[in-house]
Amino acid sequence: MTTTQARTEPEQAPGAEPHGEHVALPKTPDAHAAHPGHGPHGYSAQKDAHLKRLRRIEGQIRGLQRMVDEDVYCIDVLTQVSASTKALQSFALSLLEEHLRHCVAAAAEEGGTELDAKVAEATAAIGRLLRS
Repeated sequence: MTTTQARTEPEQAPGAEPHGEHVALPKTPDAHAAHPGHGPHGYSAQKDAHLKRLRRIEGQIRGLQRMVDEDVYCIDVLTQVSASTKALQSFALSLLEEHLRHCVAAAAEEGGTELDAKVAEATAAIGRLLRS
């Protein structure tokens, strides 16, 4: 079983809670002090475009499920996995750029520990992206 196969989740209704374990991501101390809960984050101005992009990626993943269900040739499935992975990576980079422009830039204006926390948070996010 490949890593991709092990991570595949069954299809679920939009807005439904994902199945399986929920992994809480570690938070940097004070990292979310400026934006507790839900609020205008760096990506908020592009929210509709991001949601459209995620729905397109979701369609790619559903296509993968169909390909496996229809016993499509392995290499063709892997090609689609690669395309889906690249689409998610591109989305993640877009969010990271918005985080740097909005959250880190705002923290830079404040300076002090808030800036240090946002830079550490962004660095950790970049590390996770590189390991994925």
